[in-house]
Amino acid sequence: MQKEASYYQKQKSGKVQCLLCPKNCIIAPGNVGNCGVRKNIDGKLYSLVYGKTTGIAVDPIEKKPLYRFHPRESILSLGTRGCNFGCIFCQNWQISQNPSAHLYDISSEAVINEAIQLNIFGIAYTYNEPLIWYEFVLETAKLAKEKGLENVLVTNGYINLKPLEELLPLIGAMNIDLKAMDGQFYKSICKATLDPVLNTIKRAKQSTHIELTNLIIPTLNDSDEQIEKLVDWVFKNTGADTPLHLSRYFPCYELNLPPTPVETLKRAKAIAEKKLKYVYLGNV
Repeated sequence: MQKEASYYQKQKSGKVQCLLCPKNCIIAPGNVGNCGVRKNIDGKLYSLVYGKTTGIAVDPIEKKPLYRFHPRESILSLGTRGCNFGCIFCQNWQISQNPSAHLYDISSEAVINEAIQLNIFGIAYTYNEPLIWYEFVLETAKLAKEKGLENVLVTNGYINLKPLEELLPLIGAMNIDLKAMDGQFYKSICKATLDPVLNTIKRAKQSTHIELTNLIIPTLNDSDEQIEKLVDWVFKNTGADTPLHLSRYFPCYELNLPPTPVETLKRAKAIAEKKLKYVYLGNV
């Protein structure tokens, strides 16, 4: 089922401008935006993944990773396909970068009923980038909150302020990727920009529980200087109590650098713990 998208404007000559994320794609009739899942059909923008999922599963909350939100509990996780980033190291490229990823029909009501039947505390929108699934996530999150369930986003944080403000009151926790404190890294490695992610982190911190993840990649963002810069920003802008997950990279998608040495992660953890209370290592 295609659903007319939220947050877009009609342009001349049948084009539309998507206003969901900072890429603000201008999309000609018959084309899709950068995320691959929002299409201009006859001068209107539609979500191609509304009510479509690549899979649904029960995960430990720590797998998100969220370590200080309902610890040792399980959460119902689901995602779809597509992403508004183009990270060359993408760890889930089979669904985020694959327009042919197999999709199953799902309804918001079915998701809620599944969580209730399993006696699970909440729902995580994860696996690919959930913010490009905006219409379905918003609808499902509203129903979940009405039923007393928590909503969790695992996200790159790349969203414009207005749609973020609409979604935030429904969200109990977010894990946001902070891939590097380096605009050039975001531009060349992720095909995106850094500042909107920083803005999302600062705004989300005001409203909900957040934890941050930094995937440490050899030679790209693993220097002491880069780690210190990231930690300093987190400390100054979100406080010492924001959990930071330092995650180990493995070769994936288009990047074939060797895996991050565990010693590199230990060194980064020691740097981070000088200012932050909760620092965790992942994928080790």
